[in-house]
Amino acid sequence: MSHPTSPRPAARRGRDRKAEVLMPAPGRDRFTPGDAPSVAVVGGGIAGLAAATGLAERGARVTLYEREDALGGRLAGHPTRLADGSEVTMSRGFHAFFRQYYNLRGLLRRTDPALARLTPLPDYPLRHSGGLTDSFARVPRTPPLSALGFVALSPSFGWRDLTALDARAALPLTDVRVPEVYTRFDGISATAFLERVRFPEAAHHLAFEVFSRSFFADPHELSAAELMLMFHIYFLGSSEGLLFDVPDEPFPQALWEPLADYLRRLGVTLRTGTPVDGVEPVDQGGAEVRTGTGTGSDRHDAVVLALDTAGLRQVVAASPGLGTAAWRDGIAALRTAPPFLVSRLWLDRPVRADRPGFLGTSGYDGLDNISVLERYEGEAARWAAKHDGSVVELHAYAVTPGADRESVQEALLGQLRRVYPETGRARVVDARHEWRSDCPLFPVGTHHRRPTVRTPLPWLTLAGDGLRCDLPVALMERAATTGFLASNALLAEWGVRGQVLWTVPRSGRSRLLRALGALAERPVRR
Repeated sequence: MSHPTSPRPAARRGRDRKAEVLMPAPGRDRFTPGDAPSVAVVGGGIAGLAAATGLAERGARVTLYEREDALGGRLAGHPTRLADGSEVTMSRGFHAFFRQYYNLRGLLRRTDPALARLTPLPDYPLRHSGGLTDSFARVPRTPPLSALGFVALSPSFGWRDLTALDARAALPLTDVRVPEVYTRFDGISATAFLERVRFPEAAHHLAFEVFSRSFFADPHELSAAELMLMFHIYFLGSSEGLLFDVPDEPFPQALWEPLADYLRRLGVTLRTGTPVDGVEPVDQGGAEVRTGTGTGSDRHDAVVLALDTAGLRQVVAASPGLGTAAWRDGIAALRTAPPFLVSRLWLDRPVRADRPGFLGTSGYDGLDNISVLERYEGEAARWAAKHDGSVVELHAYAVTPGADRESVQEALLGQLRRVYPETGRARVVDARHEWRSDCPLFPVGTHHRRPTVRTPLPWLTLAGDGLRCDLPVALMERAATTGFLASNALLAEWGVRGQVLWTVPRSGRSRLLRALGALAERPVRR
């Protein structure tokens, strides 16, 4: 094996000068053709695509298995024909690509160096049914000015509300440290923490419930540590701000088809429509990957399981030779968040011109946000222009299990007409409803037993947004980051240097914030 080479400088990913760089283990640049290992990546979502990219760029022979016919996981899309004959793309709906998603954006730069296929939305408005609307368009991006600016500009959180806060209970928000925040706050719920801090009700709904429901979970059940981590990532821990970008075309066309072409050029074998039934270790090292297509099994030197919660549980349960009993029990205990609904409506008349591309909502009988797709997506804009209409998308997170689906869909349509009254006069040309329940749940007190990227087997790693990751990352960024960490861990075993990663600061970003946080240094009990 060649001697490790010195690391190259890491290109800065964003505007935050305090963002942290995470260098991989030292090693040679890449495999030689004669010693390239064979690696199976199971799962073609963000985590699996990141892992496959990290491995293939270093010369590994990668086979990516995806049970669906398209890549993208929870950001996949599929073609559908509307009642008017239009061919359009349906997907799981709106996702915000925040500027502090350094590693996800780094993955997308492989095929779009300037991120030209992402378009910025001018605001992130949040509206409560009581009539108050918060905006982040004019809020300063750099903490602590971001918090002060929010209070100064917010109609739902004013200076008087500061006097009602329990200052000591709120101080930990000023210095969220990862992973210590889990030791201190994983034992209480997000709702209990907010009640302890005594946030005003409107601010509670707008600024925090929106964060918690981004995890597709009821804040009464969500770990307070995850909520605090979100607050740190987007508000007090980063100067990237709360504004974000969105793809300018549907996910397949804007993101995954170009990345698939890139991976093929690197030699990756993409096996879509190929579910994996099990992974069995072999005596010589590595594993046999069994597929559900009737083609038997494939031998690989290493495996990355980049699956959603249910998929990971299923594969591990069907693979008795993997891991230790305790590790397997931890995976079996993983839970999935409640069902959620994405309703996309093609309307025969436009919504008002001043309606934003995205609006977060609270207090509207289960409606969590509204997107007007023609404001940012080319395909929707072309349909809207041709038909003088609008393409509107509604999200409902954490729907009560067992709820009547048609009733929920009708209720969302009614709430849309309440929020945007002009839609009451529109005819629904066609509609598509995506019901899913495959997002990870982060219940109170479960962080310590969640699986990590590394496993008891050196040739097996995990990736995905449901893992325990001791970095300040969440949602799509956690998926991308753990994907690269999974590939880095395998590469380090072979003496090859992996991907440089970035995160927001892992603690309060200023001496003042850290000093304030230190005043609250004591364990929190239920």
